[in-house]
Amino acid sequence: MNQPSQESLPQPGPGGTLPSAVLWDMDGTLLDTEPYWIAQEHALVESFGGRWSDEHAHNLVGNPLLVSAEYILANSPVDLSPEEVVDRLQSGVIASLREQIPWRPGALELLSGLRAAGVPCAIVTMSWRAMVDAVVTAMPAGTFDVLITGDEVDQGKPHPEPYLRAAAALGVPIGECVAIEDSGTGAASALSAGARTIVVPHVVSVAPRDGLTVLESLAGVGPRDLLPLTSGG
Repeated sequence: MNQPSQESLPQPGPGGTLPSAVLWDMDGTLLDTEPYWIAQEHALVESFGGRWSDEHAHNLVGNPLLVSAEYILANSPVDLSPEEVVDRLQSGVIASLREQIPWRPGALELLSGLRAAGVPCAIVTMSWRAMVDAVVTAMPAGTFDVLITGDEVDQGKPHPEPYLRAAAALGVPIGECVAIEDSGTGAASALSAGARTIVVPHVVSVAPRDGLTVLESLAGVGPRDLLPLTSGG
């Protein structure tokens, strides 16, 4: 099958019809992994004789993993180091991902469209490298140009560092990037970095704020919809 030449495609960049890059959160945005995390939290706390609640679990959505681990230690009888908590949780989630990768509606289609149009993409996640590698290795080679993970940044979300590092690694001005998130913590990180930001709330609601585009789903959203959605007009 003949593929369209790069010259015939809408070009990324200022004044074009496509963003210069798209920066993807992973958990809850690209993948529906939050139920995996929540199940592992319940199992961990219950293994130490405690009880976990969905309210506690929802307080962790979007947080750096060590921050979530400290919260678990402060609100349960779990007697481990923060690093051990992260390892236990993440190992369980990785095992679930090896059985099934649960894509969020419209995410894989949008990602495929962006790649076909030549738009660079990055993962910007607070999950650690081992989990991200488990996801990326299950996808076509070259799907993502840059991976920014929670164990490789100095300041996690909601700090702007993760998104600023992604844009710098791609060599693209952050203001020409579209970030896609599912949580208020992640959206705050992207907005404070200066990215055009879309949030698709999933497990937790996200309050409206200036500069934030809130969608019910990515289903039906194409690459050339992203700039109009985030134009503010």
